[in-house]
Amino acid sequence: MSFNWEGLREAVHLILHENGELGQILWVTLRVAVFSTALAALVGLPLGLLFGLGRFRGRRVGVALLNAGLGLPPVVVGLVVALFLFRGAPLGGLELIYTVNGIILAQAILALPLVAAFTAAAVQVVPASLLDQARALDASHPQLAALALREARVGVIGALIAALGSALSEVGAVVLVGGNIHAQTQTLASAVLTEVSEGEYGTGIALGIILLGLIVVCGALLTIVQQRGSGGEEGAPWFRWRAS
Repeated sequence: MSFNWEGLREAVHLILHENGELGQILWVTLRVAVFSTALAALVGLPLGLLFGLGRFRGRRVGVALLNAGLGLPPVVVGLVVALFLFRGAPLGGLELIYTVNGIILAQAILALPLVAAFTAAAVQVVPASLLDQARALDASHPQLAALALREARVGVIGALIAALGSALSEVGAVVLVGGNIHAQTQTLASAVLTEVSEGEYGTGIALGIILLGLIVVCGALLTIVQQRGSGGEEGAPWFRWRAS
């Protein structure tokens, strides 16, 4: 119990007497989380819509692969990405190894199956009658996609919350791709690992408390957006177009 109080006291001390080091770690953590989630959404949302709404051969195999991707081992993904980014490797010319941008790439790959699989699952439960009505009104494919996303917005935002949480808390890929370089590529999660491995349990607990607080705040903000979008009138006409 004294361990917990020591960590809490040190967390308060770190926040109140922040010397720039904690600010740098927080900045790297937020930058990695936000940009990797954005990249994953950029690719994952269209992919989820494709497999959620599409009717084509191999669709079920694709959905199964997306679901299997939910269990990707972060340390293996980090290793594969690092092998591609080392000097002399296929992507070595990008000079992303041991950089924040390299970490963002690895985290985006990890978050991609989360966004795509959960989006596909969310849009699959959109009432078929609603989509058929939109088709009868001569809706284009982008309009159908927008309608499906809007109707499934609670589940889609849930996918983004999961991706953001994963990016905030992941360690394996951060260490392997970013090198866990102090004051450069270190995130809150990897900093906890470093402090504990060095026997600095008080600082490790303090950083862990700050990380948990950050996850709670980010999750709460996105949950507010998610639940605000779920209170519309039942059967509200979310699309506006005329049959040509």
